[in-house]
Order: sequence, then structure tokens, then C-alpha cells
Amino acid sequence: MQATLESPLPTSLPAGRGTALFCWGRCSAKPAIAVGGVRHRPSAAGMAGGVYWGIVPLPPRPPGTIEIALAAGGERHTVGRIEVVEPEPPPSLGRPAPPGLIAVCMATYEPDPDLLRVQLDSLRAQTDTNWVCVISDDASSAPIDVGGDERFLVSRSDTRRGFYGNFERALRLAPAEAELVALCDQDDRWYPDKLATLRAAIGSANTMAYSDQQLVDAGGRVLRETMWEGRRNNHTDIASLLVANSITGAATLVRRDVADLALPFPQPPGLQFHDHWLGLVALAAGDVAYVDRPLYDYVQHEKAVFGDVTQTTRRTRRRILRGGRGAYFLGYAGRAVQAQTLLARTAPAPDKRRALERYLAAERSPAAFAWLGLHALTHRRETLASELELLRGIAWRHARPPDVTIPDPLAFEQRRLRRWRARI
Repeated sequence: MQATLESPLPTSLPAGRGTALFCWGRCSAKPAIAVGGVRHRPSAAGMAGGVYWGIVPLPPRPPGTIEIALAAGGERHTVGRIEVVEPEPPPSLGRPAPPGLIAVCMATYEPDPDLLRVQLDSLRAQTDTNWVCVISDDASSAPIDVGGDERFLVSRSDTRRGFYGNFERALRLAPAEAELVALCDQDDRWYPDKLATLRAAIGSANTMAYSDQQLVDAGGRVLRETMWEGRRNNHTDIASLLVANSITGAATLVRRDVADLALPFPQPPGLQFHDHWLGLVALAAGDVAYVDRPLYDYVQHEKAVFGDVTQTTRRTRRRILRGGRGAYFLGYAGRAVQAQTLLARTAPAPDKRRALERYLAAERSPAAFAWLGLHALTHRRETLASELELLRGIAWRHARPPDVTIPDPLAFEQRRLRRWRARI
């Protein structure tokens, strides 16, 4: 049997933390995917070119080596290994900290100096002063200037990670003394009561609190007074949140144990967003609170990371696949990895667990496929019927397509969500 695993594996995983692996490769037989000696049926095998793929749950494990193998008949072929290691403790401030300390985790990359200055000043102006700010810089060409303010702890990455990996690194930098974590972009402007209001909203029972935001341009001109013109906000239905994110990272305050639960970030195929993942973890782990008024100005400009991935240019249009391949791998399968990781890592309430399991079953069960289609109708105001794009991907997978390679990450977009956002 000839076999390869061509999708990347994490080099290591922390002990005691479940996850899910996306495995894609080629095999001369129709294999099972064996992880740590446990066999799993792949999502597809024997496809064009001998391609197989599958999403494999990985329960929490003690330190050691996990072997990934393909098994068919009496043959077994090892295609990868992952080291499970003791998790590294978070860094310490090295000084006493008051109870309830908030770690503001900012990710930067080549920031506009003027916009960064406004953001830092808006942090300094917070009425809730019990915070420190850790800045993970993604190998910018110039050092980040915080004006000598000791409340800002700057750490420069040696390698370029991209915004998803850089926010993961920022969360890892949150000091051990912090009990709450807030995400922060490099180019917004927080209102003075933002942290105080979110602290009150998260209370003693919620896993996360987040707010509305006002959208402005780089010069401060108001583009939209609320994020939710033309779409209903959602922070209770986990299926809707999985399909179409509604929680913006810079709007959030999350409990430290929930932020830790999100680490390490899963690695699904396609373009991934840190706030989508953190919001899903918070909702799977408990209840999320919403503050129905803007607490910051969300600055829109051409150089913003979010702008890069949401503005359709001519070059991007050429990458977008009109068929179902991108919708399957980058849409449906990417969210399936998230759903499987949530089941492996959290203990969702029964209704949330059922929704995640139904989503995972949608590519093999007609009943679950129909459930996802019905969800598009009953929750259309939340998801803008983006479920239909994912169903198109599932239909493609069952059509025995000739090309089953994983496309460029920008080859799929949620068109309905993009049109909603483009109304600014």
C-alpha cells in the first residue's frame, strides 16, 4: 500500500487538551485513518487520484507520541506523528496584581503610527484601570512604540504568523495573574467605559461579553452607527454562530479559563478567524452576554487585515471557485473541524451538542442535510442563509468530482455576508 498525508499536522499538542485533525492525502487503497491506534472512517476515500480525507477527533491525552497511520486490509502505513507535551505555563508579571486584572491582548503588524497612537491613547483613557496590555507583534519592520508606558508589554515574533496565529500568540502572552482577557486591534478607538461596561456585563456567570460597534473611516467619519443594519445579531444559537460569525474580537471580554480553553487554535482548511473560534468556544462553554450599544469605533481602511480578506478585488475574483470545491473544503469542512474540536475540548449543553453533531452529520445523513437547509430558512436573519453555500459544497462532494485538491484559501467566500458588509 502506498500512502501519504499531505495536509499539515501540528508539531505538538498540549497534554489534556482535545482537538480535531483534518487529514488529506493519497492512498492506493481505501483506508481507515488510525490515530493513536483508534480507527476512524474517512469522509471520503478512493476519490480521483487516490485522494482520501477525514476529520478525526483527538481526545485529551497524556504526554507521549501519537502516531497517525492509514490502515487497509492487513496493511498499516504510518504517515505522521505528533508529540503531546506538558503545556507551558503562562508568563508572570513578576509583581503583585489586584484581583480581576484584565489582560488586553493586541496583535500588531506594520501598524499605521497615527491609528496605533489613537488606539493606545484610548486604552490609557479607560475608566477601568485594572488592566495590562500585551502586544504580540508579527515581525513588523519597525519596533512598536508605546512611549515607555510600563502597562504595555511588547513581544516581537521572530517569524511571520499571520493574523490568526498572531492572535493565538497574543493570548498565550496573557500573564498568569489576569482573570479576564480582552482582544484588541491595532487601529480602532475604544470609548472610555468599554472595559468597565464589559466587566459588568460578563458578571459572575457568563463566559464572554461583547458589544456593538460603530463603523468609521480612518478620518473618523461615521459609516454605520451600528454593526447590525440588515442582519440580526446572534449570541445564543451555536449553529448560526458556526455558519456565520457575529462576534467581533475587539468587542469582546472573555474569562481567562475560556480563553485558555481556546488554545491551541485548530487548523482547519481555509481562511480562519480568531474571533470566530473564540466566540464558538465561549458559547459552547456557557452563556455569552451582549451589550446593545457601541463601545468602540471600528475603523475601516484599505490596509486593515479584515479589509484585505473581505474586499473582493479583481485578483480575488479570479481565485473564487464558482463550483462546490471551495464551498466544501473551505466552507463546510473548515467549520466541521471547529465543531469536532468543540466536542473534543468542551462540554456543551445538550442542545448545543446536538447542533454540533447534526452539522458534522450533514455530509453523510439526509436528515442532517435537511436540518441544515431548514436552519437556513428559520435563521435567515442571522446567517443570511449562508447554510445554502455549505450545502452546495456537500452536494459537490457526493458528485464524484474529478478535482478534489484543496483550493487556495481565498477560493471561497460567503457571498451573502460579503454583500451585507459591502452596504457600508
